[in-house]
Amino acid sequence: MSYEPPTPPADLPADIVDTLNEYSSDQLRHVSRYAEALAEYKERTDRLESDHDDKDEERPPDLPDDVPTKATITIKEINDNRYYYWQWREGETVTSKYKGPVKSED
Repeated sequence: MSYEPPTPPADLPADIVDTLNEYSSDQLRHVSRYAEALAEYKERTDRLESDHDDKDEERPPDLPDDVPTKATITIKEINDNRYYYWQWREGETVTSKYKGPVKSED
């Protein structure tokens, strides 16, 4: 562990570096957690927009705007009732969105 302060990235604006240098270690930890969460959110938003803008894939007419084209339909049974869910993977997480009940003739 060095006793010298770290060198900021060259592409980080000077006003941000100056502001961060004024923060306490606790404030910097909070900023770090927030910045990481914000980066993940923006990456996820970009991926969803990229999926939405992809003209090569046929988008099912009943697919909600906030569900990516790569989603598949799964059936979940809850309290002896069956329901359709859109399901897709976001990194290590599987995300689901309710679609509707499974009708008896399906």
